[in-house]
Amino acid sequence: MEEALIRLLTEHGYPILFIWSMMEGEIGLVMAGLLAHTGHMNVAIAIFVAGVGGFLGDQFWFYIGRYNKKYTLEYFRSHRRKVALAHLLLRKYGWPIIFVQRYLYGLRTIIPMAIGTTRYDKKKFAFINLISAFVWAAITILLTYFLGEVILKALHYMKAHWYFAAPFVVVILGAFYYYINKFSKPKQKISREHADENNI
Repeated sequence: MEEALIRLLTEHGYPILFIWSMMEGEIGLVMAGLLAHTGHMNVAIAIFVAGVGGFLGDQFWFYIGRYNKKYTLEYFRSHRRKVALAHLLLRKYGWPIIFVQRYLYGLRTIIPMAIGTTRYDKKKFAFINLISAFVWAAITILLTYFLGEVILKALHYMKAHWYFAAPFVVVILGAFYYYINKFSKPKQKISREHADENNI
């Protein structure tokens, strides 16, 4: 299974990276960085492919929010807390949130959609989104590329000593989930009022 996955990534790495980057694709970028480190990918091409994929992915969600109100409203109803947090961040930080939203877990699709429902200039969004996508791709892939040996050794150790690694991963994920929920819950009421102002 592991060998088949590695073979799939090495043979079709760029298309997979492109599709993965259109979604919440940090794992895909890390894999690309590791493959570049081992010589199975060209690091410059990987950054370009990931940047284009990340840019097009957010453009897609932006235009969904702008021109498909019915789907957007249905989607927002099932993600009320995340929408509330997205509107709070937009109101508090303005355009820089477009730049950093790629690093906000669970908000990458919601923030572009939320911006799309407003009167935010589409050319300005596209420009910031383009820069953001390539910076995101370059930072993640290059960091993984240069730290590849350390990461591979850590993965090998975790595979050989999974009984130590598994509880650690569970604790980290649990703490992260708790932080996201704690951060968004107190702001929900305020953000929902702002969302109502924008007819969301």
